[in-house]
Amino acid sequence: MSDSLLYVLLVVMTGCGAVGSVLFKAYSGSRRKLVLLAGFASYGLGALLNIYLLGYLPYTIVMPANALTFIWALLLARLVFGETIGIFKLAGVGCIVSGVVLLLGGQG
Repeated sequence: MSDSLLYVLLVVMTGCGAVGSVLFKAYSGSRRKLVLLAGFASYGLGALLNIYLLGYLPYTIVMPANALTFIWALLLARLVFGETIGIFKLAGVGCIVSGVVLLLGGQG
């Protein structure tokens, strides 16, 4: 599998975790079992992708990249739940992105 596809899967993995957590929050308000099951499915797919990627990418890339989940969670909180995003949250996301970029740049 090409490296570029592996990195796309890495982003998809983090998105699955964020979508799963959004569905769990949505379930807490609706108590609809289908929403809960979709949350488990999304989280589960993210976990399976994590395991798969650990077989092909360095541990020092896959595990820190999980922090990207916080970025998706921030965006989804704004889009789905209408939560506000202040300067401190944006600064936190900037730190996360900077850290991931540093880790990826250090692989050489």
